[in-house]
Amino acid sequence: MWALVDCNNFFCSVEKAFHPGLNRKPVCVLSNNDGCIVALTPECKAIGLHRGDPIFKVMDIVNRYQVSVFSGNMYLYAAMSKRITSILRKSVHRIENYSIDESFCDLEGYDKNYNLEDFMRTVAQKIETWTDVPVSVGIAPSKTLAKIGSKFAKNYKGYRSICSIDNEEKRRKALNIFPLEDVWGIGRSTLTTLEYHGIHTPLEFADKKESWVRNHFNLPGLRTWLELNGVPCIDTKEIAKKKTICTSRSFGDMVTAIDSLKEAVAHFAASSANKLRGQYSVAGSVTVFIYSNRFRDDLEQYNNTMSLAFSSPTSDTQEITVLALHILHLIYKSGVIYKKAGVILSDITEAYPFQLNLFDHIPNRKERFQLMHSIDSINQTFGLKTIKLAVEGVSSHQWDIKCKHRSTNYLTDINHLLTIK
Repeated sequence: MWALVDCNNFFCSVEKAFHPGLNRKPVCVLSNNDGCIVALTPECKAIGLHRGDPIFKVMDIVNRYQVSVFSGNMYLYAAMSKRITSILRKSVHRIENYSIDESFCDLEGYDKNYNLEDFMRTVAQKIETWTDVPVSVGIAPSKTLAKIGSKFAKNYKGYRSICSIDNEEKRRKALNIFPLEDVWGIGRSTLTTLEYHGIHTPLEFADKKESWVRNHFNLPGLRTWLELNGVPCIDTKEIAKKKTICTSRSFGDMVTAIDSLKEAVAHFAASSANKLRGQYSVAGSVTVFIYSNRFRDDLEQYNNTMSLAFSSPTSDTQEITVLALHILHLIYKSGVIYKKAGVILSDITEAYPFQLNLFDHIPNRKERFQLMHSIDSINQTFGLKTIKLAVEGVSSHQWDIKCKHRSTNYLTDINHLLTIK
């Protein structure tokens, strides 16, 4: 059996944990540059706000109902996610982190000594007591069914945070009423195909014969069908490893000078390389793109993108940054006012083994890998960007995002510890 532990309204719940006066009040979290609403509480939905709303268009509602608005703070959310994972690992032996607010727990064998619902309810209560973040838990024989269970647990209070789909009757009942478009693994293309064949519920899809599914869908579609029938076959560890890694940003203020663009691209390249090493992978190519402001018709419009391959797959920050800056020089056009840039790492494979190049121009690749590992350890201990490349800049940047409503990093910065008066 699998249990999916899903944090309710995670970003908002973390903000509320450090602002207790906001309990049961409307709270929303904004995207980069304080542009759109990316997370909101049920109280916000009740007054007419929606995910994706540009904040400037709904300021009348925000002011009228005194909505508490926060800029996104991924450092704070990641630190809280790490704490929740730590609590889970002390309760369940095998945990798979699927996202910042979702974790799968392998409950194989636990049913011999525990009632699974009671066991996971105790874990959920422990998480809420220790972090003030409420969670919903779905228990089922497959991960897809567990995700469906977590949705029921979140939407219906009668489940008391735990929904178990542990027999055939519950499975069929859940699949008959759950929205087909919300099933994990069913995207737009798959949904269109299913509806074309007259399938409008997950149960109708699950009841199809395997031969029919194989004729109409590829391997991911077959896996979803098996999971809906209670057969576990999805490896979330493989899903969590990204096939491409993109780091991009709309600038807080538009930039023209290439030096400012170099700082931004170097920063994005280093961040992408750090994510790459975090999943124990290497990249075979890098792409850089730069965009002008498409909303300013009075300015010259210019967009460009270019990709180049490495001689050997790499996760070396220096190597990735050098090639990214080389691409920037090739696509940069002077006189244009730029609003956005980004770096994409592609052709990602496992760090070991990978194909070496006989004519590799970096002879000390092993030593440089050890250097990257040491830098990552230092930055993890003393804070992100404690050690970084000089080309990334050393002070505030023109391209830094706007975050007027950002909370401080209560969990990771000694200077930002919560003070009680």
